[in-house]
Amino acid sequence: MDNIKDTVFEVIYSILPIALVITALQFTIIWLPMEAFVQFLIGVLFVGIGLILFLLGVNVGLLPVGEMIGSALSKTKKIWIIVLFGFLLGAVVTFAEPDVRVLSSQIDDVSGGAIPQSVLIMSVAIGVGIFVALAMFRIVFNISIVYLLAGGYALIFLIAAFAPSSFVPISFDAGGVTTGPLTVPFILALGVGVATVIRGKTASSDGFGLVGLASIGPILSVLILGVIYG
Repeated sequence: MDNIKDTVFEVIYSILPIALVITALQFTIIWLPMEAFVQFLIGVLFVGIGLILFLLGVNVGLLPVGEMIGSALSKTKKIWIIVLFGFLLGAVVTFAEPDVRVLSSQIDDVSGGAIPQSVLIMSVAIGVGIFVALAMFRIVFNISIVYLLAGGYALIFLIAAFAPSSFVPISFDAGGVTTGPLTVPFILALGVGVATVIRGKTASSDGFGLVGLASIGPILSVLILGVIYG
């Protein structure tokens, strides 16, 4: 019950400010049609209910499963299995990320189909998968995340010089949407599960930093996509 209560208040504190601001603007400046404003209020209600159910599902099912998968992979003591399933899980969870689908549909509309929605989703998923696998490799061999982040962003700036300028903002948006409500909890839980077994409980902080690395993957993959399409 405490978990449900905390989740409800967390969602209310998240949604209430934007609802109050738009309500204040409605009756002072913008004066939208009342029908549109009522639709907004109904949308806020359904978003709140959906977020409550979603966050409860994340806390009850997604986080424990992610940690258990990470622990089970580590106990195999086979590096290639840890890296392979890090790639597969990172890619699959990105396919299910709603933020990625929203971005791809908007880009598909704006570009008039020049950048197909399915190709963009697949490239983003592959990028996340590769860097989650790289993050698993980092945890196993205790490599400093500073080197990986520096190398990743250096590669981004290098490829951006050859990609069409229209793909640069798309690539950084793609890196942003991967930090969504589905991808982040699962990847963090997976990393903590792996680090807890391999590095020990006192070094479980090694499981963090995965989201920062995973965000580099989509940027690189979309930039490479731009070089290919360009």
